Amino acid sequence: MTPNEKAKILSEALPYIKKFTKKIMVIKYGGNAMIDDKLKHSFAKDVVLLKLVGMHPIIVHGGGPQINKSLDLIGKKGQFHNGMRVTDKETMDVVYDVLNSINLEIVELINKIGGDASSLSKKESLGFIKSKKLLPSDNNLKKGNVDLGYVGEIESIDKKFINEFISNKSIPVIAPIGFGIDNQIYNINADVVAGKIAEVMSSEKLVLMTNTKGVLDKNKKLITGLAASEVDGLIKSGTLSGGMLPKIQSAIHAAKSNVNSVHIIDGRVEHALLLEILTDQGVGTLITSH
Repeated sequence: MTPNEKAKILSEALPYIKKFTKKIMVIKYGGNAMIDDKLKHSFAKDVVLLKLVGMHPIIVHGGGPQINKSLDLIGKKGQFHNGMRVTDKETMDVVYDVLNSINLEIVELINKIGGDASSLSKKESLGFIKSKKLLPSDNNLKKGNVDLGYVGEIESIDKKFINEFISNKSIPVIAPIGFGIDNQIYNINADVVAGKIAEVMSSEKLVLMTNTKGVLDKNKKLITGLAASEVDGLIKSGTLSGGMLPKIQSAIHAAKSNVNSVHIIDGRVEHALLLEILTDQGVGTLITSH
C-alpha cells in the first residue's frame, strides 16, 4: 500500500470518527476471530483504536468452538437445537469455566496492547444480567417443545453497572452468562446477550461477528441488506437456519428497538471491525427494521 493510499483511508475515517465520538458500539466477538492468533490481535487493536478515538466499545463474546473442544476432552458431544446449545449440569460447568477463561484472555490481550479492558463476568459481577430458565414454550426460535436445560432467558440488565466502567474509560468485556434469583447460573446465547445489551444501552451500532461473509442467500451469495419483513420467508425456505437463527432474531429485535444500525460481518477478515465502522465500504449485511 502506497503512502497516498494509506492517507486516503485515514481521511475516509475522519467523518465517521466525528460522527461516532462518545457513541456506544456493542460488538459480539466470536467465530474464527477468537481462535486465529492473527485475527485475535487484529480485533484487539481495532477495539483499542475505537476507544482511543472517542467511542465506547462494549464486547460480548461467545466461545462455541472452545466449549466443544473442552466437552470432547471429557467424552461429551455438544448438542444444539436451532442454534441454541442444549445445556445439562455437566455442560453448564464446562461452559462457565471456558467462558471465564476466554473472558480473561480477551481482557489481558486488550490491556497488553495499551487498552484498558475490564471483565464484567467475575463471580461477584454476574448479577448484572438477571435471567431465568428458558422454558420450551418460551423458545420462539423453534417449533416443538425441547428442554434446553440450563439455558437462560434475560429478564433485565443493569445499565448503571455497565455505565460505571464506561465512565471510568474502561472497555467492558462480557461473557454470556446470566444469574437467576434461584442462585443458578445460566448459559445464554451470546448473540442474544449482545442484542439485549445494545438495546438497554441505546447503542449506536450492534456488530455481530461471524464465520461467513454475512447473511447468505440460497446460492451462498452475500445479502448486503436485509429487512425484518424478509426474514420469515428466508427461515421458511431454509435459507436461514442453525446458528444464524438466534443471530438474526437478535439483530431484528435490536433494529426494531433503539439501536441505530445492526450489522452481521465477516470476522475472518482482518480489521473487519474498522472496515465496518470507519470506512464507506462495509464488510457484511446491514439489518433494518422495515
